[in-house]
Order: sequence, then C-alpha cells, then structure tokens
Amino acid sequence: MRVNRRDFLKQISAGTAGLSLMAWLPNPLRASTLKTSGLPRSTPEQQGLSSTAILAFIKAVEEKNLGLHSLMVVRNGQVVAEGWWAPYAPGLKHTLFSLSKSFTSTAIGLAVAEGKCKVSDKVISFFPDDQPAEVSPNLAAMRVKDLLTMTTGHEKDTIPPLLQEKSGGWTRKFLSLPVEREPGTYFLYNTGATYMLSAILQKVTGQTVLDYLTPRLFQPLGIEGADWESSPDGINAGGFGLRIRTEDIAKFGQLYLQKGQWNNKQIIPAAWVEEATKYQVPNAASTTPVHDWNQGYGYQFWRSQHNTYRGDGAMGQYCLVMPEQNTVIAITSETHDMQAILTQVWDILFPNLKPAALPTDKKAQTELKQKLAALTLLPAKISAASPLSATISGKTFRVQDNPLHVETVAFTFAKNACTVELKDTKETHRIVCGLNNWVQGETRVPGNPPAFVAMEKKEPVPKEKIAAFGTWTSPNTFILTWVFNQTPHSETITCNFENNSVRLEFKDSVSAKVPSRKKEQPILVGQMIG
Repeated sequence: MRVNRRDFLKQISAGTAGLSLMAWLPNPLRASTLKTSGLPRSTPEQQGLSSTAILAFIKAVEEKNLGLHSLMVVRNGQVVAEGWWAPYAPGLKHTLFSLSKSFTSTAIGLAVAEGKCKVSDKVISFFPDDQPAEVSPNLAAMRVKDLLTMTTGHEKDTIPPLLQEKSGGWTRKFLSLPVEREPGTYFLYNTGATYMLSAILQKVTGQTVLDYLTPRLFQPLGIEGADWESSPDGINAGGFGLRIRTEDIAKFGQLYLQKGQWNNKQIIPAAWVEEATKYQVPNAASTTPVHDWNQGYGYQFWRSQHNTYRGDGAMGQYCLVMPEQNTVIAITSETHDMQAILTQVWDILFPNLKPAALPTDKKAQTELKQKLAALTLLPAKISAASPLSATISGKTFRVQDNPLHVETVAFTFAKNACTVELKDTKETHRIVCGLNNWVQGETRVPGNPPAFVAMEKKEPVPKEKIAAFGTWTSPNTFILTWVFNQTPHSETITCNFENNSVRLEFKDSVSAKVPSRKKEQPILVGQMIG
C-alpha cells in the first residue's frame, strides 16, 4: 500500500523558507554501529538466519530504490544485523510519524493498569468544559476503545480541522465535529482520535504522554533523549511527532514480543500487550487483495501478514513483531511504497528464519559486515570540481525579490568542501557541503525539513541536525543536497551558473518520492556583484 493512504497528511511545509543553516566543522559521516548497553549482539547464523538472506534483502531494497535509512534485525533477543545509510547514524533520532501511535496506546494501557481510566469510559466524560451545546447520540456513545481501534464513527480523519486551530482548543474542535456513524462499527484511520488519547492521558495523569512514559517505559528500556511534538495546548500530538533512535524502536518491539517483560520486570501488563496487538476490528473489505493494510487493527497497532503485527509510520517507519519467529525488525526510511518494503521482508527474510542455529558462514558474514559498514545515500561520484568554481568562489550574487526573503548568496570552494552563504533580512546562514562526501551541520529552523504536518513553531527555535554534500553535474551546474537526518527528509538545490548569474531551484524529497504531493518551490535568481 502506498504512502498516500495517509489522508491526514494534508499539509507539507516544504521548508525552504529562511534556510537558517549553521554548519559544524567539516566532519565526514560514515555508516557505523553504536556500541551501547542496549540489546545484545550476535551473528545471524547463531540465531538461525543466514547472512546471505540479509544481504539479499539489503540489495533488493537498494535496487528497488525503497529509501531505507536504517535497519535492525533482532532474533531471539539478539541484534543480528544493523545498518544506517549515511548520513543517518545510530546515535541520531528519527521522526516516527504514525509509529508514534503505538507508544500513545502503550501509555493508555499503563494508565488503565494504574486505574486512571478504562477503555469503556466515554470520551466526553473527560472534557465536560469542551462539549458542544448539543451532544449527539454517537458522540455520547464514543468510548476510549473506539479511539484506540479507529472506530470513532467519523467519516473523515479529524486531524486536518484540528491543525487549522492554530491557537489551540483541539479537544473542543474534535468534539464539535459530526460523528456520522455509530462508534465501534466503522474503521477509519483517524489521527485526531490518537490526539484525543493523548489528551485523555494528560487529563487523568497531569502529564504529557512523553513525561508519563519516561519513567515507566523509556528509562527501563534505556531510551534517552526522546522528544515529541505538541499541540498549541501543550498536549503531545499522540498520533505523530515522536522521535527516537532505531535501536529504541527495536527495544520497543522486543518488549512487546516479550509480553511486556524487560529484565525480568513486567513493564507493560501482559494482558494489555495481548489486547493491543490482537485483531480487534476489520480495517478493509473482505474482497480487498491481500496486503498488510487489510489484516485487521488492534489498539493503534496494525495486524500484518503471517500472524504478525506492527506499529508503522508514513513513508516507512516500522516496528515489525513476529511472535512465532521470535523476531523484531526495525526500519526507518523515506519510501514511495510502504508495502514494497514489507513485501521484501516476507519474500526474503521471513522464509529464512530457521528454528535452530545455522552453520557458520564466515565469508557471508564478512560480506554482510562490509556491506552494512558502507551503506550510504551518497549518489555515485560525478565531479568534485569545475573550471567555473575558481571564477565564482568567494563572489556574491544579489538575489531578485523572492518569497524566501533571501537577499544574497555566495559560494566559496575549498579542496573538499563548498561553503554556501545565504543572507536574508534577519541574518547570514552558512552551509558547509562536502564535495562528494557528507558534512555534518545544524539548522536553527526546525521547519526547514519538508514536513507532512505543518505545526506552528515556538520560540526559541531549537537547532535541527543536517548533513550536506555538493557535486558538479556539468561545468555550469552544481547540485547541493542537505539531509535533515533526524527526519526522513532532504532538499536538493540545483545551482545553474551562466553569464555572471546564478539560478537556484529547490526540490524537496517528499515531492520527489510522492509526486501527488508536489509543492511549488520558489526559484532564486541572482546577479554577481563582487
């Protein structure tokens, strides 16, 4: 199923405005593994999976251009393969999009266990001050369980109208919307419903979902530095906005695989794990061709083929749990086809999960290790130099009036990097791009990454990590790419030089992956002034 199934993702903030980028010292990034006190490590063969199968999976997703950013395979509680496509790295968080929903569900499960609420509670009971003047029978009947199973009775996802409420009042807005069907009878993927779970959790505990989960889930699992977008009311978005690391995703899946136990301690009630991950409601017509979005839905978890389940997020963020195979697979990506990634799992990895250890295959293990260490999103090297670079290096181009308010742009070329400076009405922003290699950096404007859901940002604006590179594709054309590598997204800027002028064309990766979401980008035109 393709990514455009996410009807709630209506607003894409293309992220070129402001371009407030501050580079760190040039520091080439390479794919690597993070040595932590997290999950134990093993070889694939020791845990009944061949290195050859993992290699075949990696080669398949690369050949099909499925946009993976990271992969972690956990078998029998042991990490048997892990890799990050540079500039993504093990120490970086990654936006989860709707995989966040499974964490919100977990928070509700913990609150139920603590007696804070029940899945049978009526939604309106938590918000007496936000109820409409007339409460319809369907709204009155809506339960917490209906929020969990996406069967609220709405015929349209409620997140778009909530996002339009820039000053807040999202719970009131949700309760004001028509509930056309009887709750519990009709599945509709509804991110606004997950927001309401977050709001209920905050009502009954006095804490955001993030703060509530920190001592109960994140700290026991060793998950550090998580952050979560919030509504203008200070309530975590619930259905999106959580950022954690790949290994954190794998730990979360392993916790569920272990029925909520971690280090011999029951972190989540086993009964909740069972309820949350089992088939609760149908989510597609019985005549729909078999795929991973018509296997049923639990409590903010999707049922998957082969009696497995998963949390997932837009553009390919996965926490796939295979109980019968004692396996967890964590994936982050920016893909154009979410089903295609799962299909590769079913076609290549799944059949090769054997019940006992396999003979050691040192040759394949070495090949896999080398492949995992060399993963990169860097395109094939074209040219790190052009005769033109000496002519334009250090020169400033005055930019014509534009919506981005960029006044000047300058390029300074060195042996291994190009520094780009853009001056707008507020400040001068520096981007250091490696010439055919990644260089780490930061941005002060978190709205710069192309975002599916445009959220208003509060001051002071935190810095956002990036990595950048540049390459000449012809003597007159210099291509800049910067990856916002704590999100799935990137931007490509084509710089054409001719007759002492420059033309900058921006293209965000969302538009490239999903043409139906293409957004018009401003074109900057500048004339050399010195």
